Amino acid sequence: METYKNELVKVGFNQNQALVYELLIKNGKMRASRLSGIIGKTLSRPMVYALLDELVDAGLVEKEEIDGVARFSPTHPSSLQAFIERERTKVESRANIIATLIPKMVSEYNLTSAKPGVRFFEGNLGMRAVLEDSLTAKTEIYSYADLESIQKYIPEINADYVKERERLDIKKKGLIPDSQFNRTTLLGYAEKVTDAKLINYGVAPFQTVMQIYDNKISYLTLGTNQRIGVIIEDPHIYAMHKYLFEYLWDITPKVEPTPQEGSVPATQETVA
Repeated sequence: METYKNELVKVGFNQNQALVYELLIKNGKMRASRLSGIIGKTLSRPMVYALLDELVDAGLVEKEEIDGVARFSPTHPSSLQAFIERERTKVESRANIIATLIPKMVSEYNLTSAKPGVRFFEGNLGMRAVLEDSLTAKTEIYSYADLESIQKYIPEINADYVKERERLDIKKKGLIPDSQFNRTTLLGYAEKVTDAKLINYGVAPFQTVMQIYDNKISYLTLGTNQRIGVIIEDPHIYAMHKYLFEYLWDITPKVEPTPQEGSVPATQETVA
């Protein structure tokens, strides 16, 4: 006779729940005492009652009392689909809780272990995850950004990020290589949440974004074939980069961006 126990365990039942449920499917409505008798000494009668109540709560078994005697019968096997959907929702809810909890726990772990926390990300989903992490920033974000590479490789991801940063009113200072592209891109950018300075050092696009915030340093490496993100959480590394950024910011003069002849200024959605 075919058995379903192993498959039921794989989808979320424990061993005892699977045993009781399978017996009900194969035997139909019965009293808990009879079910306990079939199972034998493997499970006590109180345990059988407890398992039946769990299956009733899961919507897989129905309980009916006649003359004070409870009888249990399985619901239609299609109820398993609804059971799985509920389990999937629970898992998604747990995943969301964990995603929120991990950053908080990482901070305390780093303090007690004295080890920098390092997380790696890949692909477009990784780019989005690294940017979204800074949306939790409690401090002003400092950033070195290659706007040309951002616009070339992740324009949609960055546009979504900027809109959310504006909505949350998260401030940022940015040091940007001085190029005609960057001067044009910065034109018309709303200064509500971002203040940028141009560094005139003859630097070619370096295809990288670095952000400094909340004891963290994040990096995005942008390219056609390789997109990698890294978040490092360490108060000492953060303090060093924060100091270096503030020093460069203070000695860098403010230069107003200028349009390229015939160009149309970019909107704020194109700026990191």
